[in-house]
Amino acid sequence: MKIKKNIAVSENGFIFNPSSGESFSANPLGLEILNLLRQGQDTESIIKVLGETYHAEEDIIERDLNDFIQSIGQYHLFEHEDE
Repeated sequence: MKIKKNIAVSENGFIFNPSSGESFSANPLGLEILNLLRQGQDTESIIKVLGETYHAEEDIIERDLNDFIQSIGQYHLFEHEDE
């Protein structure tokens, strides 16, 4: 899963989808996750990075990451296989 290339993400977490005109803000952790997704990291890699950075249990990180991914998926930020 990868974030669409045309999605604008500012350094302070403002996110804009030019295709839909929708925008929203992410907190610093959400911004970090978005940047990892933009780099093409998969969920396992993101869980590992966040676990090492924040010293949290992997099952909690995985649950929260899946919730975040589901949440931003509602904004149609992910590329589809045919794009």
